[in-house]
Amino acid sequence: MKAIQLVYSQSIIAAEGGDSIQELEFAVLAENFLSPKQITVHWAGDDNVWHVLPARYHFKTGQGRERWLARTNWRCSSKHSLPGTIRFALQCLVADREHWDNNNNANYLLKSDGGVLVGAKFPLAHLNYRPLLPLDGTVQPVAVAVHPGLRAKRVFVRWTADNWKTYHQTPCFLRREYCPKARQGRTACPDENNPAVWTGRLTTGSAARIEYAICCETAQGEIWDNNFDLNYAFRRSGFKVLTLNLHCYQEADQEKKFSEIARAIHELDVDIICLQEVGEEWNNGEGNWQSNAAQIIQDRLLGFGRSYHLYTDWSHIGFDRFREGSAILSKYRFLKREAAYVSTDCNIHNIHSRKVVMAQVDIPCIGLVNVYSVHLSWWKDGFWLQFQELSQWANEAESEQVAATLLCGDFNNRAGSHGYMLVASSSGYEDQFLRATSPVSFAQIFRDTLPGREKCLTDDDRIDFIFARKNSRVKPIAARVLFSGQDYKKVSDHPGYLIEFRPP
Repeated sequence: MKAIQLVYSQSIIAAEGGDSIQELEFAVLAENFLSPKQITVHWAGDDNVWHVLPARYHFKTGQGRERWLARTNWRCSSKHSLPGTIRFALQCLVADREHWDNNNNANYLLKSDGGVLVGAKFPLAHLNYRPLLPLDGTVQPVAVAVHPGLRAKRVFVRWTADNWKTYHQTPCFLRREYCPKARQGRTACPDENNPAVWTGRLTTGSAARIEYAICCETAQGEIWDNNFDLNYAFRRSGFKVLTLNLHCYQEADQEKKFSEIARAIHELDVDIICLQEVGEEWNNGEGNWQSNAAQIIQDRLLGFGRSYHLYTDWSHIGFDRFREGSAILSKYRFLKREAAYVSTDCNIHNIHSRKVVMAQVDIPCIGLVNVYSVHLSWWKDGFWLQFQELSQWANEAESEQVAATLLCGDFNNRAGSHGYMLVASSSGYEDQFLRATSPVSFAQIFRDTLPGREKCLTDDDRIDFIFARKNSRVKPIAARVLFSGQDYKKVSDHPGYLIEFRPP
């Protein structure tokens, strides 16, 4: 195939708040080049003014390809009319080379409110694909553009909620008028030379994941769109957890540090953040809330339009001038919150006095999740007794209603160390970063009992972990290191660890 190809484009004019709005959407199929690439749509409307619209990665397809998506909305006003009929071409820049799909140098033409235009290589085009199932919905719409030359007799969706142990077939129906957002104010209908749009509704119930393919029956036989042999899938949204040791005000530029952390949380849409070494001015033991590092991050997030709940408490005097503790930031309100020392010593003048904060939240489509923000001592300073106290506390908070228990933070014991292997062998808690990034090593450490298996972690320098109770009803599907200087700037003497969880 070409390096870049049009899958479909659509132009829809609708009414919103008394104004006319023209919505443009362009779906692009691209080869999965190893080099970074930039995909843009070059387009012009009736005014002949050309615009460059960036596309964003949308989802993975089969056969080593990717789907990218570009969207824009235009509102009619006294100064600006709607774009009207669109001419456009697609461009991909990769490794200093240009690749184009410009309809054989003629550019594509999409009529004003003309519905849908499909690429020449796509007799079927799945429209408006969004991989997330609604949080509280049980019905998922599906829309398919069918090339008029196929003269479709029937269109249906074949789908499964149990990995094809069983499957269902849901019919689609021809829509004479089509507007994906079902707005009022539709001003025109696609003509018979445009692709026909068929729509169906999958009754998904409470399923966590739906996999499906689309079939069109014609006089010549069946034509399938199965995402190039990978199938399409809807899934319930999961949640993301970040753990980060803040290093208690020891970096030179705290303003940039807090802004960088808030920016990453905003851009990555993190649900729960566990922080350790959260500093707050000592102020003769009274503290100073305006200087609390977690509170400052919470405030910076408000600047991005993000509202997070915060729970924090302190353990001891850090660096001789701070109240040092741990914190949890959460999109979801706290149903329960507690703080308790897990160390035998509770003296605030002893840095090995270790207090853990805990919060319970109810995450849509997941259920109750118990989260602990943890900062424990080194092995020689009481790690194992502290971990046993922590795990006993977490186990006592378990119930049938709790979907997952997560212990997140700085454990001051390196991966593969004696303390880590005791956790792996006897605690019932498992390393979720390792599970997501290295399933083979995870199985060796947490499923096998062979002596010397810790050698597979020789090059793993982590001391910050997210441990999940073994029977938790979630699984990690992605994990990454943050604030390493590669993606976001370094903000501490620790990196951050981000893990995304979904139902199993």
